[in-house]
Amino acid sequence: MKEFELKYGCNPNQKPAKIYMREGGELPLEVLSGRPGYINFLDALNSWQLVKELKAALNMPAATSFKHVSPTSGAVGLPLSEKLKRACFVQDMPELDDSPLACAYARARGTDRLSSFGDWAALSDVCDVATAKLLKREVSDGVIAPGYTPEALEILRAKRGGKYNVVQIDPDYVPEVQERKQVFGITFEQGRNNFKIDAALLSNIVTANKTLPESAVRDLIVSLITLKYTQSNSVCYAVDGQAIGVGAGQQSRIHCTRLAGSKADTWFLRQADKVLALPFKPELARPERDNVIDGYINQNEEDVTADGVWQRYFTERPAPFTKEEQRQYLDTVTGVALGSDAFFPFSDNIERAFRSGVSFVAEPGGSIRDDAVIDCCNQHNMVMAFTGMRLFHH
Repeated sequence: MKEFELKYGCNPNQKPAKIYMREGGELPLEVLSGRPGYINFLDALNSWQLVKELKAALNMPAATSFKHVSPTSGAVGLPLSEKLKRACFVQDMPELDDSPLACAYARARGTDRLSSFGDWAALSDVCDVATAKLLKREVSDGVIAPGYTPEALEILRAKRGGKYNVVQIDPDYVPEVQERKQVFGITFEQGRNNFKIDAALLSNIVTANKTLPESAVRDLIVSLITLKYTQSNSVCYAVDGQAIGVGAGQQSRIHCTRLAGSKADTWFLRQADKVLALPFKPELARPERDNVIDGYINQNEEDVTADGVWQRYFTERPAPFTKEEQRQYLDTVTGVALGSDAFFPFSDNIERAFRSGVSFVAEPGGSIRDDAVIDCCNQHNMVMAFTGMRLFHH
């Protein structure tokens, strides 16, 4: 296939639209089902790079969930605890235990379920039946993978009456060294960001505490590779082989840190006993439950436990999850990794990260206030590595 005609570009008025190779060669992908659009392909090609790099760096199956050209999460295929299965709504899928790839997508999809609603999924490995079954039951726009087993492809082709977007990409495709795009009729050209992220990048530890366990190395790599394909400015919290909070596209770094931290907090709180025990009405769909859980945790203006409200969702009135109870729960969290795509200009970022259980930090360094940031890490006994490399993505 030399080109693929799109229904329209970013918006319906932007026509005609298509994807093609600049020199007229064959596209390194095949559309197996559906008709992906402009934004779908932006998500597909960025998300594929993320999972391909995660797999290469950690030698584990990887998955990501993308929305509007940024990941909601990225994860590798570690088993899920029983509480995490319940928080991700996959406790009824025993087949996940035999599929690391399905575990990776369950983690990625389950991290920020509000943002992942209508996502684009990317898989580092051939899609198996367990992963296809998980994709089938979620509200999702499409998936990209290096291949699909026959039964998995049959499951996905049946989704949305055959309109679900399924893309297969050549895993051996290597793009040109130079990349180009146009803005306002002017062509920009730059070298591709082929910077390798691995354990060696974390060797320059600048804090008094220099104990960086293998699990933290893994999580910092997950965080940094996720950031490499997140619209900047961006900050990413990670733990247990998955990104648990991504703060994307903010103009100020502290806003990135707060946004990502609030998402990480919600991810932890979803696994609290009080949340897992919410007495949902059995007919309430998963997306509605996600909205209710978010309101229950974050105490939206229309409190889901208020008079005349809780009856819509629950079989009985649940007790509120107070801010004091949530703070006590979050104060028990430690061992979280934090990556930043550029240096932290002030120590307020470290103070906010500490409130979400961060123990390990990776950032480029190079700020005139590096000493203040290092000192703040030392006060909280954190380990911080300077990577020396900025990871802006636009």
